[in-house]
Amino acid sequence: MRRTFSSALVLGLGLIASASHAQAVRVEKNMSLELANQIAVQSVAACAADGYAVTATVVDRAGTVRAVQRADNAGPHTLEGSRLKAFTSASAKNNTLAMMEGAQKNPGAANLVHIPGYLLLGGGLPVKAGDEVIGAVGIAGAPGGHLDDKCGQAALAKVQGLLK
Repeated sequence: MRRTFSSALVLGLGLIASASHAQAVRVEKNMSLELANQIAVQSVAACAADGYAVTATVVDRAGTVRAVQRADNAGPHTLEGSRLKAFTSASAKNNTLAMMEGAQKNPGAANLVHIPGYLLLGGGLPVKAGDEVIGAVGIAGAPGGHLDDKCGQAALAKVQGLLK
C-alpha cells in the first residue's frame, strides 16, 4: 500500500514538472485581410479567364471567413458552397478534391460527409505559409469541382511570394 502511494506521488510530481515545461503561449501564423482579399480576387479572376462565374471565400486557420468575392452572374448557391469548401479545407488541412476522391475510394473515409459543415467537393485548398496551414480558399460555381480547384491553384500560385 505504501509503495503504491509512493509510486503515485512520484508519477504526480513528474506530471507537474512536465506541465511546468509546457509552452503556455503559442505563436501561430495566420491569414491577414490583405492576403485573403488578394486570394479571393485572384481566384475569381482565374475562373473568369476560363469563362466561369464563381464565388471565392477565404477563411483563416480557424475556418472564420476573412474575404469573399462573388463574380457577376455567379449563382446564389456559390456563396455557401465556397464557404463550406474553404471551411472543410482549413479544418482538415487538406485539398477537398483529394478528400472527396479518398472518401469515394475508402469506405472508412466515406463518413466524412456526415461531419457538420463539411463539403467534399473539389474547390477547397489549404493556404500554407511554409508547411503551416494558415487558412484556406474555397471556390464554387465552375461546372465541376476539378475546375474550381484549378482556379484556386492558379490564385495561390499568383500570391506564392507573400506566403513566406
